[in-house]
Amino acid sequence: MRTNNQMIDYNYRIPLPPPPRKRSRKRRLLLIAILLMIAVLFREGLLSLGRTIMDAPIADVPPVTELHPEVAAKSKQLTEESARKGIKILITDGFRSSAEQDALYRKGRDDEGSIVTKVKGGHSYHNYGLAVDFALIDKRGKAIWDLEYDGNGDGTSDWMEVVEIAKRLGFTWGGDWESFRDYPHLQMDFGYSIRELKRGARPPADTPPAPQSARRPCRADCSTASRFAGDPPAVVSLIPGVLVQERKR
Repeated sequence: MRTNNQMIDYNYRIPLPPPPRKRSRKRRLLLIAILLMIAVLFREGLLSLGRTIMDAPIADVPPVTELHPEVAAKSKQLTEESARKGIKILITDGFRSSAEQDALYRKGRDDEGSIVTKVKGGHSYHNYGLAVDFALIDKRGKAIWDLEYDGNGDGTSDWMEVVEIAKRLGFTWGGDWESFRDYPHLQMDFGYSIRELKRGARPPADTPPAPQSARRPCRADCSTASRFAGDPPAVVSLIPGVLVQERKR
């Protein structure tokens, strides 16, 4: 029973807890940025670990010091078959050591001259004895790099006739690559990548060239070879019909 002094306040409301504080937009963006940074660092760590595993040596092999026997034999055959068509060629470069490759890489960068290669030592098939470079010998006995020179007078470019023979013998031609086309370059990779070769994989001496259908399509990073071998021409021009100047002495 209520007395008169006990008045009921019908307008009284139970106080509600304060609403949760909303995070500011800046705090949310900062948190997202931190999470993205952690994800990127984690991904880079995994990629670095993967590269370390992939680049680990798979075999302890002696360094290559000469052309692969099959490449040497096919190069000789290429010279002979070209001669039978009235075309003289010169193998201007074959095996190239990593030190020689590094010296080429420095040209146009640390040393004087024009850039002649995109890769350092160990990244060229020349460094593993699996590539050669060639030039034509004109009627004066000079080495030339003219893509339209027709010294045997059969109406067909001597250069492309040599390339046709080389492909039939199992070579891949650098002129077919999608970028940084290396017209004097011929190689037999036997299905081995540069990464595999760097890790110590080597094609056996009696390995035949891979068939054309089994070869990987090459780009500039697949060629990993210099544009010209040995001493490059004084002025390089691969425009059809333009004769390259004599090689530097």
